[in-house]
Amino acid sequence: MDKKGTLTTGIIQRVENRNVIVNIGKTDAIMPQKEQIPGEYYKPGNRIRVFVLNVKETTRLPQVIVSHAHAEIVRELFELEVPEIEDGIVEIKSISREAGYRTKIAVWSNDPEVDSVGACIGPRGSRIQTIVGELKNEKIDIVRYSEDPVEYIVNALSPARVVSVDIMADDEYAHEAMVVVPDDQLSLAIGREGQNVRLAHKLTGWKIDIKSVSQMEKAEAQSFENNYNEDEVEETSSVIDEDELQQEIEEEMNQQAYDEEDLPQEEAVEEDETSEEI
Repeated sequence: MDKKGTLTTGIIQRVENRNVIVNIGKTDAIMPQKEQIPGEYYKPGNRIRVFVLNVKETTRLPQVIVSHAHAEIVRELFELEVPEIEDGIVEIKSISREAGYRTKIAVWSNDPEVDSVGACIGPRGSRIQTIVGELKNEKIDIVRYSEDPVEYIVNALSPARVVSVDIMADDEYAHEAMVVVPDDQLSLAIGREGQNVRLAHKLTGWKIDIKSVSQMEKAEAQSFENNYNEDEVEETSSVIDEDELQQEIEEEMNQQAYDEEDLPQEEAVEEDETSEEI
């Protein structure tokens, strides 16, 4: 129970029904398949660092659930390797991870004289290399945290270059941004199978829609053309309505004039008919 929510070292015992059994001292822990790194081979006898997810009470012995894919493993490794994080000078703000492939970690320095990213990388990259080696060469992007959402999103999408960021929605219901990147940076910004933008979304909490410069220009041109056509239709409809109204007025005036001309003739005819009868 004391180790719950912490990183611990164990020895792989065996693999049963796709579950890896890890001895963590006084007891054996279970690593379910969903907590394993995809493609990782777990060889009995090898030492492994795992994150203690949960401890469940059973009728016999407590059942310990551990993970090798949890994002908190990355946090624990950085705390072990970076003294500034352990001392509270550098703070880990957010972590997003797709175990075995890539991790993004956002860091912030409480001391203006301490570079948060540089502290995590270490002299000649010694600190980050140790962590990457522990994670079996998993790619790690160290992102500088910012309270400005535009700057934070730009940093989170690294290594891709960003042309502009437009905030589309920022309230309690939604956080959405439109990001424009150079044409040659679109695939890098999105990442393989959308991995880079997906991790950036998890890291920042913002829904990010990415378009290239040419795509944005095409969309704006299409929008302008649609608005122009709508205005043209409205103007044509207005002209048609005015013409119809004028035509109705002229027909009404002609009918009125026709009725006035016919009225005396009818009266005269009636008088003649009366005289003949008399």
